[in-house]
Amino acid sequence: MGEITVRQATSRDAEFIAEGNARMALETEGRTLDPAILRAGVRAVFSDPARGFYLIADLDGQSAGQMMITYEWSDWRNGVFWWIQSVYTLPELRGRGVFKALYSRVDAMARASGQVCGLRLYVETHNQRAEAAYLRCGMSEAIYRMFEVDYSAAPSATLG
Repeated sequence: MGEITVRQATSRDAEFIAEGNARMALETEGRTLDPAILRAGVRAVFSDPARGFYLIADLDGQSAGQMMITYEWSDWRNGVFWWIQSVYTLPELRGRGVFKALYSRVDAMARASGQVCGLRLYVETHNQRAEAAYLRCGMSEAIYRMFEVDYSAAPSATLG
């Protein structure tokens, strides 16, 4: 099966992370991301820890998967939610416990911090495989739906 180790990512992992993000966007949403913007976005996390951090899962010494954590303050709970984002496992290494190892590590880190009130993530509506993985890890579906205004998207017709 192979040994999975999870470690905090460093800037040396930026290309692996950017490639994983690009592949995930194409696979789950059919979106092609601009590589320059994507690489700059990944590097921005390494340059400012207030933005979050990445974890890398290595399987037998090879980078196999990734996860980004960002932060959301909850005044209701007087604590911080850690948002799980940019989750990706190389297709040829799926089903071998890579996500489970990443999730277990971030769950342990969050619980040990004393500052984190919970973990959250969002999932593309039709990504049933990911939903099943999240449920197996003990997560449950929240009561919230997500809305957004995406300023980085192509301009749309103005209201008026």
